[in-house]
Amino acid sequence: MSSKNLLVELFVEELPPKALSRLGEAFAATLFDSLRAQGLTAADSIATPFASPRRLAVHVSGVAAQADDKPVSHKLMPVSVALSADGQATPALQKKLAALGLDASVLPRLKRAADGKTEALFFDTVVAGATLAAGLQKALDEAVAKLPIPKVMAYQLADGWSSVNFVRPAHGLVALHGDEVVPVSTLGLHAGRETQGHRFEAASHPVAIRAADSYEAQMEGEGAVIPGFAKRRAEIVRQLEAAAAGVGGGVKAIEDAALLDEVTALVERPNVLLCEFEPEFLEVPQECLILTMKANQKYFPLLDAQGRLSNRFLIVSNIRPDDPSAVIGGNERVVRPRLADAKFFFDQDRRKPLLSRVEVLDKVVYHNKLGSQGARIRRLMKLAGAIAERLGADAALAERAAQLAKADLVTDMVGEFPELQGIMGRYYALHDGEDKRVAEAIADHYKPRFAGDELAADNIGLAVALAERLDSLVGIFGIGAIPTGDKDPFALRRAALGVLRMLMEKALPLDLMQLLELARAGFDAEQIAASADVDVFQFMQDRLRVYLKDQGRAPDQVEAVVVQAPTRIDRVPARLDAVAAFVALPEAVALAAANKRIQNILKKAGEAGGKVEVALFAEEAEKQLFASVSALAPLVEADLANLDYTGALKRLAALKAPVDRFFDEVMVMAEEPLVRANRLGLLHSLGQLMHSVADIGQLQS
Repeated sequence: MSSKNLLVELFVEELPPKALSRLGEAFAATLFDSLRAQGLTAADSIATPFASPRRLAVHVSGVAAQADDKPVSHKLMPVSVALSADGQATPALQKKLAALGLDASVLPRLKRAADGKTEALFFDTVVAGATLAAGLQKALDEAVAKLPIPKVMAYQLADGWSSVNFVRPAHGLVALHGDEVVPVSTLGLHAGRETQGHRFEAASHPVAIRAADSYEAQMEGEGAVIPGFAKRRAEIVRQLEAAAAGVGGGVKAIEDAALLDEVTALVERPNVLLCEFEPEFLEVPQECLILTMKANQKYFPLLDAQGRLSNRFLIVSNIRPDDPSAVIGGNERVVRPRLADAKFFFDQDRRKPLLSRVEVLDKVVYHNKLGSQGARIRRLMKLAGAIAERLGADAALAERAAQLAKADLVTDMVGEFPELQGIMGRYYALHDGEDKRVAEAIADHYKPRFAGDELAADNIGLAVALAERLDSLVGIFGIGAIPTGDKDPFALRRAALGVLRMLMEKALPLDLMQLLELARAGFDAEQIAASADVDVFQFMQDRLRVYLKDQGRAPDQVEAVVVQAPTRIDRVPARLDAVAAFVALPEAVALAAANKRIQNILKKAGEAGGKVEVALFAEEAEKQLFASVSALAPLVEADLANLDYTGALKRLAALKAPVDRFFDEVMVMAEEPLVRANRLGLLHSLGQLMHSVADIGQLQS
């Protein structure tokens, strides 16, 4: 069958910008997968997605007009059921054949073949390959039905009676196989070759697509539309960089992938223009100005070489007038009131010191079972002070930072822009004359805000950040609101990961279990479950496993360390490094297997044995093993005291020979009770030595 390239475009009203890229990828992928499943594409066929504010499209190379015929083997039924004693078709077989449009005349053509333990009858035939019209219709139906639509809307079709459900009203359908229209339909539309270009700047309305391969060029030329999402995005980046370079002085547009994606989804023919605002607005913290320009106006602020905001910004217009002054002036007029609002909020907020706002938090509910934000603040102060003391930091400063940490929640600026919580608290604390370390801790206690985010800069900020997350974890777990599946409304997984990252990456000498006990002590006994701290610890062990594996650590090595429920998270990386070094030893496999054997014996015996008595040793092999364990134990203890985990594990290599000999020559479960108990005691001592750093029995052989 001859093959040509295929183009399908669905022309719609403006699609939701934050979902556009995903919609375009899904439309193309589902349609292509369906065509491939029906045998209509070649092995090297490629699907190229297109997505602009008013269209979803896909170009597929190498699509056949009709799929190849396909041999099909129908399993009918077991021979014993299908045929009578004289080899004639039974009523059951006749009924089965009739369902397939056949009769007993095909009996000679039926094939016998093994089907498991029985012999069955099969009917082999050839099914005609799907035509492109039928195959594309099926593919199009699937692509429309499976779109990851954020919210469906119902609208009425042109006939005035029918209605359909889709993300936005659809107004056109193009389906071309080469230069021929494929007769398919969807959403009340019948395929043709005409589509619409840019709403204002298209050279012709409508645009008649000549062939599948001319689509992109025609849309860019006649339609004034860059239909490819990635190409349009790259063009915006190019223009942003060129406009910033034109300003000079090392100025660059702010980098924000989410903003760039959203703007790409808002324009069909991007045109970057330079605008500016009054320099006096720069007296407002730049975070406020940047946020209002990005969130409300979709503008790209310009930063100088030091990262400071300038009074110039870039807009991405959807039109390219000969004289852009009207567009520039209009956007400058629009942004001015937004910046004025930010300045007003900033000026108003500074009239009241942060400390005066703390008492208002007693009226702000944190959780109906855990009390107010004010009550929470008092818990955080006590917990942060205790953590700071353990870190050798100023406990009074940590308590002060915790006291003021949530005060900016009741400011006008944070009320308008919740994303600025902590950031504005820092500015207001500095304005009030608070210690700079307190101000920095107010901002830093929210870090890390997301995966990969930086951590608090100093121990005061870390103390408050730890307190904030530990209080959340213990409190929410304590009232039974535990994350399940993909549901985590209180972001407890993120909180747990933040605690683990701080303890590990900042190498904080803190015991996690003790921290959780301190957090639990901050609540009234009747407020939360008594086991809340233990429950959170177990939850965090699971998060630790996930985090370490995401860091590229071997799963079995992670399990060897985490299965021991370490409470000093700062020492976990060193333990993992030690395990990795141990695994490289030639004795590692044998010792890991021996460790598993030891644990199985002790578990099956149900007793650990008593104190080891040298006088009860009857075999030379057990005497040698005891001597080796006795000699190694103090050396391993010294290594552990010096935190030399690698050295401690490497010493275990000396045990291979005596352990092998012991298991070859000694019967552990001897009939004599004292001898048996003595040997179990020896194995218990050996197991403890082997588990001094990690459970090496977890290592894969």
